[in-house]
Amino acid sequence: MSSPGSLTIDTPLGPVEIRGSERGVSEIRYTQDQSGAPSDTQVPGPVREAAAQLAEYFAGRRTRFDFPLDLRGTPFQRAVWDCLLGIPFGETRTYGWVAQAVGRPRAARAVGQAVGRNPVAIVVPCHRIVASGGRLGGYTGGLHIKRYLLRLEGQELVP
Repeated sequence: MSSPGSLTIDTPLGPVEIRGSERGVSEIRYTQDQSGAPSDTQVPGPVREAAAQLAEYFAGRRTRFDFPLDLRGTPFQRAVWDCLLGIPFGETRTYGWVAQAVGRPRAARAVGQAVGRNPVAIVVPCHRIVASGGRLGGYTGGLHIKRYLLRLEGQELVP
């Protein structure tokens, strides 16, 4: 079994912590803590690759991520997160659309809860989920972050 490791990187949104093991990245979250970043030798390969790809994304040079993920959640959460992974760069979908796509058309609120529990921000693109009518809806990291990510991807939405 591979040991987990983490790395905190600077982004235009502030520090982002990436956690994972040789199996894949299990968490990407916004943080205020920049301390304790381990040396490269302690950081698993997928975590290092995620850091490099996120830097490319923020620089406008990457529209897809291809490092391994190690997501853990309920079967419903996993279905929602897998659906989010299929939303193309620069496009948005509604909670209702995701509910339909995962075969639970009346579960838009449950989709919202699963989206809110997404452990891998940015890469599992929960920022691409909007409320009906194109309103921003919510975002765990804050609406200013959601707006920034959508603008980075070429989207301008109503507040």
